[in-house]
Amino acid sequence: MADDPLSKVFAALADPTRREILARLAQGEATVNELAEPFAMSLQAVSKHLKVLERAGLITRGRDAQWRPCRLQVEPLEGASAWIERYKDVQTDRLDRLAAEIDRIRTGTGRKQAPGPERGQ
Repeated sequence: MADDPLSKVFAALADPTRREILARLAQGEATVNELAEPFAMSLQAVSKHLKVLERAGLITRGRDAQWRPCRLQVEPLEGASAWIERYKDVQTDRLDRLAAEIDRIRTGTGRKQAPGPERGQ
């Protein structure tokens, strides 16, 4: 896995179990046992998922006596969302230009001529 923060976030989000854990934490903090409850896997396996999320900065784990609540950290998600949005804007612009060109072709207006030598010379 790459060391840059964005790569860590996308790698963590690539796994559906980790996405479900983040969805649960979006509702509020939870313990490892609470997070493990809906999954048919060991606590150790859930802990490994939590370590990946923690390394990506997507969660933090606190300590309150015996209770170690996990909390969602939204800043890395906002960074990933901003990165995606940049490329979404580029793609939307391309699709808009394509739609305009299709409309121009359908209506037969403003036909472009292929570049080349002047006609009749």
